[in-house]
Amino acid sequence: MGWLTRSRQVDGGAEDKRPMDSEKKIRIPEGLWIKCSLCRQIVYRKEVEKAGKVCPKCNYHFPITVEERICQLSDPGSFEEFSQNVESVDPLEFTDSVRYTDRLKAAQKKTGLSDAIRIGECSIVGKPAVLGVFSFGFMGGSMGSVVGEKVVRAAERALEKRVPLVLVTSSGGARMQEGIFSLMQMARTSAAISRLHQASIPFFSVLTDPTFGGVTASFAMLGDIILAEPRSLIGFAGPRVIEQTIKQQLPEGFQRAEFLLSHGFLDMVVERGRLKETLSQLMCIFSSSGPSCKSLPVGGEGRE
Repeated sequence: MGWLTRSRQVDGGAEDKRPMDSEKKIRIPEGLWIKCSLCRQIVYRKEVEKAGKVCPKCNYHFPITVEERICQLSDPGSFEEFSQNVESVDPLEFTDSVRYTDRLKAAQKKTGLSDAIRIGECSIVGKPAVLGVFSFGFMGGSMGSVVGEKVVRAAERALEKRVPLVLVTSSGGARMQEGIFSLMQMARTSAAISRLHQASIPFFSVLTDPTFGGVTASFAMLGDIILAEPRSLIGFAGPRVIEQTIKQQLPEGFQRAEFLLSHGFLDMVVERGRLKETLSQLMCIFSSSGPSCKSLPVGGEGRE
């Protein structure tokens, strides 16, 4: 019998039933490890989730869902959503390769949201507030009529209750499928924020990666305090569009949160794990809660 066909013999001729080395496989459960988009390292998923979806190796802030953001910022069980059933229509009967109504249905099915923002009343470390959170997963977090309407309603509720307004943005800008109806929301939301300013109601704007276009050019940059997560990309037009337009190389880190902070466009860059505490401290500072509350130091990296 040729050596290629002979069975392995052990212990006096008994056939070895053990699997060959090439047949040995180690099964690793799917989704146990994830790859960081910044440092490209493979990291343990549970470790990332424990850190609030932040890479333990390079501090990269992974995108998170609206629900995760609400859980991170509001006290447990305190968030009470309102205006959740407001949905967009198709005023222009817009069609490119896909009808706008079909895009809306697909986004609603994907995210479970009626549109690209959720608003509600909540408490943040025991302090009442109105909170609005954008979903980039819903058509790029674009601002159409419904998003603009909800931002206005959130501002009006904050004015009515005389509590701070907190908006967490993640958006590609105005929603082109609604044309001028979308662009109108820039003026409407800015006017609503102006009414808060006139009534001395604080508005805290939290910018996350990415925040662009008509959202940046309207209410997002009108906060009494403007905060951002580390390395968030923030601007009006994207860096590639700017480079192609001006035919020049942009500075390193251009439009990142740290770059904007150093040039006076932001007040603070705050890591996700300290954001809730920082908002609570800011709410104390802007309130008349007494000397002990006002003396609290504000966390995060601020301007000198």
